[in-house]
Amino acid sequence: MPLLHSDYNPNLLFRNGHLSTVYSGLFRRIEGLEQQRERLELSDGDFMDLDWSYSTPPSEKVVILLHGLEGNAQRPYITGSAKAFNTAGVDACAVNFRGCSGETNRLFRSYHSGATEDLDAVVQFILKKQKYTEIYIKGVSLGGNMVMKYAGEERTLPKEIKAVIGVSVPCNLHSSLKELMSTKNYLYSKRFKKHLVEKLYPKQQMFPDRISKAEIANIKTLKDFDDIYTSRAHGFKNAIDYYKKCSCRQFLPQIKIPSLIINAKNDSFLGEECYPYTEAENNPNLYLKVPSFGGHVGFVAPSNIYYSEKTAIKFVQDMV
Repeated sequence: MPLLHSDYNPNLLFRNGHLSTVYSGLFRRIEGLEQQRERLELSDGDFMDLDWSYSTPPSEKVVILLHGLEGNAQRPYITGSAKAFNTAGVDACAVNFRGCSGETNRLFRSYHSGATEDLDAVVQFILKKQKYTEIYIKGVSLGGNMVMKYAGEERTLPKEIKAVIGVSVPCNLHSSLKELMSTKNYLYSKRFKKHLVEKLYPKQQMFPDRISKAEIANIKTLKDFDDIYTSRAHGFKNAIDYYKKCSCRQFLPQIKIPSLIINAKNDSFLGEECYPYTEAENNPNLYLKVPSFGGHVGFVAPSNIYYSEKTAIKFVQDMV
């Protein structure tokens, strides 16, 4: 499909990409959402924690929500989405990726942008509940890359999956990394690296033969983290190999179900290669919205229901 028009026009304050990004990440609050935790035991001996919230009355529809780098199911962009979908009559299963629910996961590996085997495990787990006739999947940032890769890979998707949505999607991981490591994003990348490295110390104690304290000390950038840990822990040659194999853009032409990407023009985390105009024009199942504003996951709107949340709900209602 061609590029979809966006009428998103926030007030003057939130037209600044950095301000909308920071406000949404640090200051947004979601009230009145109750989540119930359920542990999903994985076939490799590890686990992921799922945080459920429900619509009233009970629904036969569910949305799977996927967070971004070093996020979790309690981040406002996830709880805001869950509350909005619940209000629209859709249950929400908010996924905490391995090691992101407040407890170190059991294996040396953890999560990454292309770990679609973990998303598929959640899908199969939900299907076994034999309750839901419609499943939607919405991923944000890293989670957005994962769901778009999942939808375009060589697999037969369950008939219950009706639509997928990605918000602030780093469709080309290397392009996004280069932006994150630029001067304008220094504070963001420093914060991400700090949290990622902190999680490596328990790993080092659990698996001293897999990574040393000296190697952790050598992590100076996000790319170093992916060279020293992400790639080795998940079977890639190095960081570049990881970015190349896991970027979702190469999978977009194969998507066969209604799919929507919302990437703001002023998202400082995304390079030019993260805007898949050509793929959207050539695939009738792929819809792309590029609002002028919104920063990275910062689509501030009245009533604390973000533009990206309203758009995602309208998309699944229109498509299904």
